[in-house]
Amino acid sequence: MGITDFAQKELGDIVFLDIPSLNKKYEVGDVFGTVEAVKTVSDLYMPVSGVIIEVNKILVDQPELVNQQPYESWVIKVKMAIPQEDNSLLSAEKYKNMVS
Repeated sequence: MGITDFAQKELGDIVFLDIPSLNKKYEVGDVFGTVEAVKTVSDLYMPVSGVIIEVNKILVDQPELVNQQPYESWVIKVKMAIPQEDNSLLSAEKYKNMVS
């Protein structure tokens, strides 16, 4: 899971990511961290229920990678608790239509 290209453009220059620790359980809609940009701080919300199994530690030292490569710069990996929840996620096309 990460930040979309649209979101990183809206945020501006990202300077800090508060990323959670491993093995922490979250429900859909829970705040799992924050992203700090030059002009704002925004919460990061869980789109699915599950446990964080991996954190992208590179972003701790290089948060600007989210601006440079948003789709390659994932923030966390999650083991889903309810696999069917992925049916509620937007496709890339639906997301693009929603934000345009």
